[in-house]
Amino acid sequence: MTAPDDTTAPTAELDTRFSAPGATARPWADVLEVIERAEIFWLSTVRPDGRPHVTPLPAVWLDGRLHFATGPREQKARNLARNPQCALTTGTDRAQTGLDVVTEGRAERVTDEALLRRLADRWRTKLDWRFEVVDGGFHDPQPPGTDGAGGDPVDDALVFRVEPTKVLAFGKGQPYTQTRYRFA
Repeated sequence: MTAPDDTTAPTAELDTRFSAPGATARPWADVLEVIERAEIFWLSTVRPDGRPHVTPLPAVWLDGRLHFATGPREQKARNLARNPQCALTTGTDRAQTGLDVVTEGRAERVTDEALLRRLADRWRTKLDWRFEVVDGGFHDPQPPGTDGAGGDPVDDALVFRVEPTKVLAFGKGQPYTQTRYRFA
């Protein structure tokens, strides 16, 4: 499968079982706007014993993929080392308005320095997080909550990308919709 870039739309399929009569599939541009604007996503991974693990984290969209960072000792990193299949979810907590988006795919580690620098720039412009690129990952010179005062040591972060294999968009309000996006 090929991930969508920011100019090529995947094939949209409206699921009429879960959409209002007469509704049409949401345009990919609407979904991309939600993904690019969202500051927090919910990452779902699977523990070794099969139980789910869900945690909020920031993610950024670049080159048709979602990217996130995590410490190598965190549960999500350990889960991904055993099973890289995951889902990233974002949207709104409103029942009658908005668009919720679920991106499914395989998390792969990013170590390319040029790409890591581009991602660090994206984190800085989107969230004002100033990561340094170090040893194939990110280093936060001033972790949140430390105020630069040398708080507890923090692992450098591994950076992952998720190339979408399936994206679902749930339009709320009228007309409500459920759209699946397929990638060629």
